[in-house]
Amino acid sequence: MEAEQNDEKALEHLPSEAPQQPLSKNAQKKLLKQQKYEAKKAEKKAQAKEQKKKDAERKRKEWEETLASVPEEERSKLIESRKSLRKERMEKRSEEREKKIERLTNAKHSGQNIIIDLDFSHLMTPSEINSLVQQFSSLPFLSSFRRRSFVTDKSLQIMYSYAMNGRCANPGHLWLTGCAGEMGSQLQRLPGFDKWIIEKENRSYIEALQDQKENLVYLTADSETVLDELDPKKLYIIGGLVDRNRWKGITMKKAQEQGIQTAKLPIGSYLKMSSSQVLTVNQAIEILLKFLETKDWKTSFFQVIPQRKRCEADTQEHHEAEGEENQESDDQTDTKRQCIEAPSLG
Repeated sequence: MEAEQNDEKALEHLPSEAPQQPLSKNAQKKLLKQQKYEAKKAEKKAQAKEQKKKDAERKRKEWEETLASVPEEERSKLIESRKSLRKERMEKRSEEREKKIERLTNAKHSGQNIIIDLDFSHLMTPSEINSLVQQFSSLPFLSSFRRRSFVTDKSLQIMYSYAMNGRCANPGHLWLTGCAGEMGSQLQRLPGFDKWIIEKENRSYIEALQDQKENLVYLTADSETVLDELDPKKLYIIGGLVDRNRWKGITMKKAQEQGIQTAKLPIGSYLKMSSSQVLTVNQAIEILLKFLETKDWKTSFFQVIPQRKRCEADTQEHHEAEGEENQESDDQTDTKRQCIEAPSLG
């Protein structure tokens, strides 16, 4: 009861996030919950940073003790061995970076075009814009994210999406349109953003790609057209908007007013969502990239959409199907092993 009263008091001091359309009481509670989550996350991050510092200091002391406990000749060998390992790691990272650049460069000419529409900054608060921007980068720590992570920050979504695309064997060619104003300022703060191998447009996609208007397809859950395949000639647009519950149907309305095609992912054909079918930017992009790799919508959805957003029956059914496939795979492996070992029998 006391916690609820504290929440009520905190709600009274929350700033207005969208002057164009005031937040409902329920939305304010969600905002407060998100703020508490962010504060707790920041605290955990600080603790992890401190622990990392302690671990580094411990390893340094252990290394110094190891060197001090061995003869001079062996000490020199240990130091050289360590230098050699570091050099190998650096060379491997450099090689991986070059391969990534090559893949992304090739995608500019032959990859599936995917556009992130950033023309909604006037409907979002600075925190929501930052939330969007971070959904699209190649920062090292992002490699530790699990593929099913639900990245709520919009800027984290953009950061994550770029990193994820770069790791794909056959990446798509990503576009950012509407990179002006506060949105552009947030993007410029991202480490290495100027070196990203993507298309960056201050103009809207409808202006920048006017000559390809017939190939523009806005992906929106409100469309009546179901997307069965990805057409290499099409440029698929994903709306970069946080908290769409405040702006229901806005992407569909925008596409209709511009006279461009719309489509929705065939989520309903493969699973039931426990809530709406609205996905984050990074989830939508990851699904498209996964489909380009597997040509299988069901696999793409189940590998990307968090389990908590799926109905329990669908989740259980998928696990059972995976179990049957694994059993079949094991049976096939056993058969192959028997065939291989057969000549040696007798």
